[in-house]
Amino acid sequence: MPTMTYLQAISDGLREEMRDDERVFCMGEDIGVFGGAFKVTDGFIDEFGPDRVMDTPLAESGIVGTAVGAAVVGLRPVCEMQFSDFISCGFDQLVNVAGKMHYRQGLAVPITVRLPTGGGFSGGPFHSQNPEAWFMHSPGIKIVAPATPEDAKGLLISAIRDPNPVLFCEHKHLYRRIKGDVEAGAYATPMRARVARDGDDLVVITYGAMVHTALEATEELEGVRVLDLRSLVPLDEEAILDSVRACAKVVVVDEANELCAAGAQVAALIAERGFEDLDGPVVRVATPNVPIPFSPPLEQAVLPSVDRIKEACVELLAY
Repeated sequence: MPTMTYLQAISDGLREEMRDDERVFCMGEDIGVFGGAFKVTDGFIDEFGPDRVMDTPLAESGIVGTAVGAAVVGLRPVCEMQFSDFISCGFDQLVNVAGKMHYRQGLAVPITVRLPTGGGFSGGPFHSQNPEAWFMHSPGIKIVAPATPEDAKGLLISAIRDPNPVLFCEHKHLYRRIKGDVEAGAYATPMRARVARDGDDLVVITYGAMVHTALEATEELEGVRVLDLRSLVPLDEEAILDSVRACAKVVVVDEANELCAAGAQVAALIAERGFEDLDGPVVRVATPNVPIPFSPPLEQAVLPSVDRIKEACVELLAY
């Protein structure tokens, strides 16, 4: 089983699907000759040609709109936003067209939109956002956020094969930092949560890059479970409630701005359906509702850190 970085696994999954299914093609800014801003599609244009690896203008609305049209006539486009922040320029096409097409007209819209998300590299307020909560509120759109190379490949393949629009949130800070064994060939990872570390005294519920931060923060704490959501829409409610029943104490970690973020939905679910299983308050660790600073020390101060998560767990364990 080969060892790959998170970035290599994404590239491998995309290449597998393009080789296996001629309906799959890529669109995005500088993804062809240049190989993408982060080199995910490096070499793709040589293998698949410019008709399937399409360099586009700087026009996210045009990229998403073109993908919707292609998907409706039977193709399976994969769109790359250079940074997830820029998806706001394609918001109308994604939310009001792609997300509602099946409901309104009965047409499948199998598009995948790759969103390089997150902070941790001093990218500042326009290149560091986690916009997944914008779309959790939008019917008809699925959202996945892998934490490991294995899941990055498998969830990308699942997204491409899905008949619905899927946002694939790939955390930039993981691209070359995280390595792992990745199965050769094509495989589809289910859009369900996984237990990243088992325990029965407290559960940390999180996703994406924060899975690794949570694992590091709880490394020396006995009995702490880490639940990796993997998918935000659909949200694996039973896995969340099972962990609440098993552990009774919950810390929810979310890199996104805390107001109305994914973690807020998790906390609301637990309050409504898992309240009687709790042995303490649901504690949240998230980014305050401020723009992400350019300054490295200020950025580290606002993003959830190992120390903040560990402190929250220690205090709740002692509750």
